Amino acid sequence: MPTYEMFKKLLFLFQPETAHNIAEFTFKFFSNCCQFVPSLLANRYFVTDKMIEQELFGVTFLNPVGIAAGFDKNATMIKMLTALGFGCIEYGTMTPMPQPGNPKPRMFRYPEFQSIQNAMGFNNDGMEKIEKRVKKLYPYTTPLGANIGKNKNTPQENALDDYRKLIDSFKDLSDYIVINISSPNTPGLRDLQNEEFIKELFGMAKKMTSRPILLKIAPDLEISDAIEICRVAITSGADGIIATNTTIDYTLLPNSQDFGGISGKVLKEKSYNLFKTLAKEFFGKTILISVGGIDSPEEAYRRIKAGASLVQIYSSFIFGGPKLVKDINEEIIYLLRRDGFNHISEAIGSDL
Repeated sequence: MPTYEMFKKLLFLFQPETAHNIAEFTFKFFSNCCQFVPSLLANRYFVTDKMIEQELFGVTFLNPVGIAAGFDKNATMIKMLTALGFGCIEYGTMTPMPQPGNPKPRMFRYPEFQSIQNAMGFNNDGMEKIEKRVKKLYPYTTPLGANIGKNKNTPQENALDDYRKLIDSFKDLSDYIVINISSPNTPGLRDLQNEEFIKELFGMAKKMTSRPILLKIAPDLEISDAIEICRVAITSGADGIIATNTTIDYTLLPNSQDFGGISGKVLKEKSYNLFKTLAKEFFGKTILISVGGIDSPEEAYRRIKAGASLVQIYSSFIFGGPKLVKDINEEIIYLLRRDGFNHISEAIGSDL
């Protein structure tokens, strides 16, 4: 079977967004036309073991490694991503109306730093089309998260209506819903990371559905603001916190663009430090998910010991492929045994 390294050399000849579109087309082809391929891949890459299996949000996660939102914006790659080893898939970000996103070029690859910079701007097929797509799959064997955001042209004062529509559409097509108000690529979106809006948003959401609702926050918040925003969200009914989204700290990446959000290895310490600070405040009070710069089994295990029940990757998957997903899961099992833990739940938060 061809290796990912061979596939990557071909993909990296193209601009990053073109390469992503090629990968998406390939994934859809094998899912729909060569259905034996996902089975072959799952036998090779999907890791399951009772030591890393968890019950969260009332569903079973066979392993703790998920694909972060943004990779499968339109829910077209769910079957193949499962076959490639992910124990959880977060699709989206979706908006109520379809939108093309920001002008191109809007994605930039930095292989020497194993990092990505993107200014996509919630380009997606829109709520109705994605809803129809997911209905054909759900309920699904792997937990699915729906990541939702407002349309670029929706005024701030009407933002709540966008989230209301999206929650209503995806509350029965996901195992949890993620409120995205932390992307840097929709003008004014991060301004919604304020106590008043979050209180109103989660108050509305909890009346609409019993599905778990999570908040995803930016890594660029002041520590005190991040703590207070998460506190308000949890008090208002949030079932979990995902930390963090991409960063606009352009000092982290040499020769970076002056727009868009940066993800990947250069975000590692910034994301970890904010996550650990939040975990000290909220571990045991809500479910915590860590994302941002996780590029190795050791880093994933560090996030787990810092309080993460689940971890998510994106950029490192582009650079490392499905072998990285497999390696993370297998190494976590090894590290749990090495450290005398019988189950991942014993390791979660152990550094705290």
